[in-house]
Amino acid sequence: MTRGSAWSGPGCHLGCGVLLYTDKSGKLVKVEGDPENPYNDGRLCVRCLNVNEVTNHKDRLLYPMKRDPKDRGQNKWERISWEEAYDLIVEKFNKIKEEHGAESVIFTQGTGRDIAQWISRLAWSFDSPNYCYPLSGAACYLPRVAGMVATTGNYWVADASQQFIDRYDNPEYKVPETMFIWGNYPLTSNSDGFYGHWVIDLMKRGMKIVCIDPKVTWLAARAEEHLRVRPGTDAALALGMLNVVINEELYDKDFVEEWTYGFDQLKERVQDYPVDKVAEITWVPAEKIRNAARILAKSKPATMQWGLAVDMTKESLPASQAIAALFYITGNADVPGGVIVPPELLPYSGGFGRELLSPEQAEKRIGLKDYPLLQYGFQIAQPDAVQKALETGVPYKIHGAWYQTTNPVACIAAEPKKWEEAVKKLDFVVFVDIFMTPSIMAVADVVLPAATFPERDGLRVGDGAQRGEVINKVTQIGECKSDMQINLELGKRFNPEAWPWEDVQDMFTHILKPTGFTFQELAEKAPAYMPFNYKRYEKGLLRQDGELGFNTATGKIELYSTFYEMAGLDPLPYFEEPSPGPGATPELLEEYPLVLTTGARIWSMFHSEHRQIERNRALRPDPEIEVNPETCKKMGIKDGDWVWVENQRGRAKRKVKATPVMDPRMVSCDHAWWRPEASPENLYDVYELNVNNLVPWIPGRSGFGSNFKTMLCKLYKVKDGE
Repeated sequence: MTRGSAWSGPGCHLGCGVLLYTDKSGKLVKVEGDPENPYNDGRLCVRCLNVNEVTNHKDRLLYPMKRDPKDRGQNKWERISWEEAYDLIVEKFNKIKEEHGAESVIFTQGTGRDIAQWISRLAWSFDSPNYCYPLSGAACYLPRVAGMVATTGNYWVADASQQFIDRYDNPEYKVPETMFIWGNYPLTSNSDGFYGHWVIDLMKRGMKIVCIDPKVTWLAARAEEHLRVRPGTDAALALGMLNVVINEELYDKDFVEEWTYGFDQLKERVQDYPVDKVAEITWVPAEKIRNAARILAKSKPATMQWGLAVDMTKESLPASQAIAALFYITGNADVPGGVIVPPELLPYSGGFGRELLSPEQAEKRIGLKDYPLLQYGFQIAQPDAVQKALETGVPYKIHGAWYQTTNPVACIAAEPKKWEEAVKKLDFVVFVDIFMTPSIMAVADVVLPAATFPERDGLRVGDGAQRGEVINKVTQIGECKSDMQINLELGKRFNPEAWPWEDVQDMFTHILKPTGFTFQELAEKAPAYMPFNYKRYEKGLLRQDGELGFNTATGKIELYSTFYEMAGLDPLPYFEEPSPGPGATPELLEEYPLVLTTGARIWSMFHSEHRQIERNRALRPDPEIEVNPETCKKMGIKDGDWVWVENQRGRAKRKVKATPVMDPRMVSCDHAWWRPEASPENLYDVYELNVNNLVPWIPGRSGFGSNFKTMLCKLYKVKDGE
């Protein structure tokens, strides 16, 4: 048995403590939760409990492969060695660099987890400014980060005592009186380093909850208030609640006076959002809005756990700005049981090695001129602008691409056929993954086999409140290598001076230098927790210059954001109707009468992963759409029917799950579906099943946010033979 931490792939963002069991031959045979790890206290989800089936699966990619670019879309792969693969990649990318410039090669990742450091360094050491994320509006996590950084200079998370090794028993900690769970169902979707079952732990200790979710859930049924908000109207709801808190003078007057900037302007703005108007917009009864606002203001402390639903609307930045302001003005910032700036061992979210990129190349980052906010600390190329460049060659033509930890055609790309057709025009495309995927089959010329976490050594720091833990290798499958090893070995060939380390453990030790640990020392010590203090703004601990206050131009929480103002954006929060939608395009309701939200998380699967894993798939054999029984009756469909979900952009197949937890005016689809058992040359039925066929490339005016969770659609039965 080996003790360690679980961090992708496969799996989510968290990094739970695990016990890995191997037999005498070195085969991974069982995974359990580590009862001595304070993070998850021995608890694990089905995905992690079943990692041994993933690691040992018969369909794993086991060695590098290539095919002729003319055979893209066909299952005509040829096995090659690692040396051959690296030689070919270096030859092709360097040729593109010489002829068209390093910027014409993009380096693209999927959902965060533990790839940002390594792939960003690979891009920048190659001298490409285009470190990418192929999600319209970067509509996952980054909008919330941007919304809080723009107002406070930091990112904030719910305080569930995760920063303390003794957790709830720490004498400085206080259980929140109320937690607002906003746009997130933490039991199945764990974001920001937040382990979902902490909600249950805290409820057992007396905490109440308020749920903002259009769907009735197990948690919502136990909430003090459940606000069944129309998808895409979270900003309006938050502004309506701010109207109540401010006009009824329920805010923390001392904190607002001393530590906030722009309160009077915010007060003026929220007058545009009276509660009755907000109730009409959001579908939430006015009295529920007022009651929720009063609960928040009177709870000492109150905290918030929020999620992707906030990001996945076009104008997500003002939504996150408004929601966060509720907790700032009620005095819940940086207090026990409120919202806290999480301790950080390693600032990995901004990438690793930015200094390697020449200033001339940095100016060529795609989207920088169209979206000025990217100039203020955000490192990615803007996704929609990258897609435009792939399609049109504007501002310049892309010739090569590196894709790692991502399956765009099945999971992350809006209008996925557009993405496939654009990438097929490139001269050379490389993918790194654990399994063959529709994206690899569609467009790749070379594929490299990645290791699962039991096959590699690694660091676990992650988002949220960081702690020092290690991932310990216990087994080896085929010729698979870790993402970090692949990037180190290839990086040495691109730019040896940028990758001076002998091996990955040496590289990890370099990264850990600010902590005083070597990788081996951390492995002995883990988990390592950083010292933590509350009210750091009163001690000069939130600013690099050591001054009191917050890390903003004014030194205060900026309810009126000078950061946004510099970028040419509205400095105050606002609401914009999602379009198309009931408020923006009522004329479409006759043909498309239902609000569609997508991406509801599944217990047994993480994004497009786990579809080939027998036990996981048994828990969700088919892609589903949740429909209210009243709606089913009106449309002549029933539970178990296969239907087409369709709008003006496309359609996708779903199996009906009739359930009263859905509002009759809306439906909800899971996402990222494909069938590994289907034909490779039909791309595993991905275009038949992918709900992103209905989703547009349409970012917010800041470049952040997109309408993945708020569209219009209609349903009709699948005919025989379809």
